[in-house]
Amino acid sequence: MSSITVIPVSEYLATAYRPDCDYVDGEVQERNLGEYDHGKLQFIIAKALDLTAREWQIDVIPELRVQVSSNRFRVPDVCVLSADAPREQIIRHPPLLCIEVLSPEDTIHRMKTKIQDFISMGVAQVWLFDPILRIATVCDGGTMVDFTSGELVLPGTPVTLDVGKVFGALDES
Repeated sequence: MSSITVIPVSEYLATAYRPDCDYVDGEVQERNLGEYDHGKLQFIIAKALDLTAREWQIDVIPELRVQVSSNRFRVPDVCVLSADAPREQIIRHPPLLCIEVLSPEDTIHRMKTKIQDFISMGVAQVWLFDPILRIATVCDGGTMVDFTSGELVLPGTPVTLDVGKVFGALDES
Protein backbone atom coordinates (compact mmCIF):
# COMPACT_ATOMS: atom_id res chain seq x y z
CA MET A 1 0.00 0.00 0.00
CA SER A 2 1.41 3.39 -0.97
CA SER A 3 1.69 6.20 1.52
CA ILE A 4 0.40 9.70 0.87
CA THR A 5 2.58 12.70 1.64
CA VAL A 6 0.55 15.60 2.95
CA ILE A 7 1.87 19.09 2.19
CA PRO A 8 0.51 22.51 3.18
CA VAL A 9 -1.36 24.70 0.69
CA SER A 10 1.50 27.23 0.80
CA GLU A 11 3.97 24.61 -0.47
CA TYR A 12 1.63 23.56 -3.28
CA LEU A 13 1.14 27.17 -4.36
CA ALA A 14 4.90 27.85 -4.27
CA THR A 15 5.75 24.81 -6.39
CA ALA A 16 5.67 24.65 -10.19
CA TYR A 17 4.54 21.23 -11.38
CA ARG A 18 4.97 20.19 -15.02
CA PRO A 19 2.27 19.44 -15.90
CA ASP A 20 0.35 21.18 -13.16
CA CYS A 21 -1.32 19.00 -10.52
CA ASP A 22 -4.53 19.08 -8.53
CA TYR A 23 -4.29 19.60 -4.76
CA VAL A 24 -6.86 17.74 -2.66
CA ASP A 25 -6.84 17.90 1.13
CA GLY A 26 -3.06 18.13 1.38
CA GLU A 27 -2.30 15.62 -1.37
CA VAL A 28 -0.79 16.60 -4.72
CA GLN A 29 -2.56 14.55 -7.40
CA GLU A 30 -1.11 14.13 -10.86
CA ARG A 31 -3.45 14.76 -13.75
CA ASN A 32 -3.65 12.21 -16.55
CA LEU A 33 -2.61 13.78 -19.83
CA GLY A 34 0.14 13.79 -22.37
CA GLU A 35 -1.47 11.56 -24.97
CA TYR A 36 -2.19 12.83 -28.48
CA ASP A 37 -6.01 12.55 -28.42
CA HIS A 38 -6.21 14.27 -25.04
CA GLY A 39 -3.98 17.18 -26.03
CA LYS A 40 -5.48 17.58 -29.49
CA LEU A 41 -9.07 17.52 -28.20
CA GLN A 42 -8.19 20.04 -25.49
CA PHE A 43 -6.71 22.32 -28.17
CA ILE A 44 -9.71 21.89 -30.52
CA ILE A 45 -12.18 22.79 -27.77
CA ALA A 46 -10.20 25.80 -26.53
CA LYS A 47 -9.67 27.08 -30.07
CA ALA A 48 -13.35 26.68 -31.02
CA LEU A 49 -14.49 28.61 -27.95
CA ASP A 50 -11.77 31.24 -28.31
CA LEU A 51 -12.86 32.07 -31.88
CA THR A 52 -16.01 33.69 -30.47
CA ALA A 53 -14.60 34.78 -27.10
CA ARG A 54 -14.81 38.49 -27.78
CA GLU A 55 -18.36 38.26 -29.15
CA TRP A 56 -19.49 36.06 -26.26
CA GLN A 57 -17.52 38.14 -23.71
CA ILE A 58 -15.60 35.20 -22.31
CA ASP A 59 -11.99 34.27 -21.64
CA VAL A 60 -10.88 30.74 -22.55
CA ILE A 61 -7.83 29.50 -20.65
CA PRO A 62 -6.35 26.00 -20.58
CA GLU A 63 -4.90 24.41 -17.44
CA LEU A 64 -5.57 27.18 -14.94
CA ARG A 65 -5.57 26.59 -11.18
CA VAL A 66 -9.03 26.97 -9.65
CA GLN A 67 -9.42 27.06 -5.87
CA VAL A 68 -12.65 25.13 -5.36
CA SER A 69 -12.46 25.21 -1.54
CA SER A 70 -9.98 26.19 1.16
CA ASN A 71 -8.02 22.96 0.81
CA ARG A 72 -8.69 21.98 -2.80
CA PHE A 73 -7.30 23.29 -6.07
CA ARG A 74 -8.31 21.79 -9.40
CA VAL A 75 -6.80 22.34 -12.83
CA PRO A 76 -9.45 21.89 -15.53
CA ASP A 77 -8.29 21.15 -19.06
CA VAL A 78 -10.16 24.26 -20.27
CA CYS A 79 -11.64 27.00 -18.11
CA VAL A 80 -14.22 29.49 -19.43
CA LEU A 81 -14.48 32.75 -17.51
CA SER A 82 -16.73 35.74 -17.97
CA ALA A 83 -14.72 38.53 -19.60
CA ASP A 84 -15.70 40.81 -16.71
CA ALA A 85 -14.62 38.32 -14.01
CA PRO A 86 -11.89 39.52 -11.66
CA ARG A 87 -8.37 38.94 -13.02
CA GLU A 88 -6.96 36.34 -10.65
CA GLN A 89 -3.73 34.40 -11.03
CA ILE A 90 -5.47 31.53 -9.25
CA ILE A 91 -9.20 31.51 -9.90
CA ARG A 92 -11.21 31.89 -6.70
CA HIS A 93 -14.51 33.09 -8.21
CA PRO A 94 -16.57 30.41 -9.99
CA PRO A 95 -15.81 30.08 -13.70
CA LEU A 96 -18.77 29.95 -16.09
CA LEU A 97 -17.71 26.52 -17.28
CA CYS A 98 -15.00 23.94 -16.67
CA ILE A 99 -14.15 21.39 -19.36
CA GLU A 100 -12.39 18.09 -18.81
CA VAL A 101 -11.01 15.67 -21.40
CA LEU A 102 -10.85 12.06 -20.26
CA SER A 103 -7.64 10.07 -20.44
CA PRO A 104 -7.70 6.26 -20.50
CA GLU A 105 -6.35 6.19 -16.91
CA ASP A 106 -9.08 8.43 -15.45
CA THR A 107 -11.35 6.68 -12.97
CA ILE A 108 -15.07 7.37 -12.60
CA HIS A 109 -14.67 8.07 -8.88
CA ARG A 110 -11.87 10.58 -9.34
CA MET A 111 -13.64 12.36 -12.21
CA LYS A 112 -16.98 12.53 -10.35
CA THR A 113 -15.20 13.97 -7.30
CA LYS A 114 -13.53 16.60 -9.47
CA ILE A 115 -16.81 17.50 -11.18
CA GLN A 116 -18.55 17.78 -7.79
CA ASP A 117 -15.79 20.10 -6.56
CA PHE A 118 -16.46 22.45 -9.49
CA ILE A 119 -20.25 22.30 -9.05
CA SER A 120 -19.98 22.88 -5.27
CA MET A 121 -17.82 25.93 -5.94
CA GLY A 122 -20.61 27.42 -8.05
CA VAL A 123 -19.59 26.45 -11.60
CA ALA A 124 -22.85 26.14 -13.57
CA GLN A 125 -21.76 23.20 -15.71
CA VAL A 126 -18.84 20.89 -16.34
CA TRP A 127 -18.43 19.45 -19.82
CA LEU A 128 -16.64 16.12 -19.99
CA PHE A 129 -15.27 14.88 -23.33
CA ASP A 130 -14.35 11.26 -23.97
CA PRO A 131 -12.05 11.03 -27.01
CA ILE A 132 -12.30 7.23 -27.15
CA LEU A 133 -16.10 6.86 -27.10
CA ARG A 134 -16.69 10.23 -28.84
CA ILE A 135 -19.17 11.30 -26.15
CA ALA A 136 -19.54 14.69 -24.50
CA THR A 137 -21.26 14.71 -21.11
CA VAL A 138 -22.90 17.78 -19.60
CA CYS A 139 -22.78 17.74 -15.79
CA ASP A 140 -24.83 20.22 -13.77
CA GLY A 141 -25.64 19.42 -10.19
CA GLY A 142 -27.05 15.92 -9.97
CA THR A 143 -27.48 15.21 -13.68
CA MET A 144 -25.13 13.94 -16.35
CA VAL A 145 -26.41 13.91 -19.94
CA ASP A 146 -24.44 12.36 -22.82
CA PHE A 147 -24.23 13.83 -26.32
CA THR A 148 -22.77 12.23 -29.44
CA SER A 149 -24.02 15.04 -31.70
CA GLY A 150 -25.78 18.39 -31.49
CA GLU A 151 -24.78 21.47 -29.56
CA LEU A 152 -23.78 21.81 -25.96
CA VAL A 153 -25.30 25.00 -24.55
CA LEU A 154 -24.26 26.80 -21.37
CA PRO A 155 -27.56 28.21 -19.99
CA GLY A 156 -27.77 31.97 -19.55
CA THR A 157 -24.87 32.58 -21.93
CA PRO A 158 -24.30 32.50 -25.68
CA VAL A 159 -21.67 29.76 -25.18
CA THR A 160 -22.30 26.74 -27.40
CA LEU A 161 -20.14 24.00 -28.86
CA ASP A 162 -21.01 21.61 -31.68
CA VAL A 163 -20.10 18.10 -30.52
CA GLY A 164 -19.99 16.65 -34.02
CA LYS A 165 -17.60 19.34 -35.24
CA VAL A 166 -15.33 18.90 -32.24
CA PHE A 167 -15.01 15.14 -32.67
CA GLY A 168 -14.88 15.56 -36.46
CA ALA A 169 -11.86 17.83 -36.07
CA LEU A 170 -10.23 15.19 -33.87
CA ASP A 171 -10.90 12.54 -36.53
CA GLU A 172 -9.34 14.76 -39.22
CA SER A 173 -6.12 15.35 -37.29
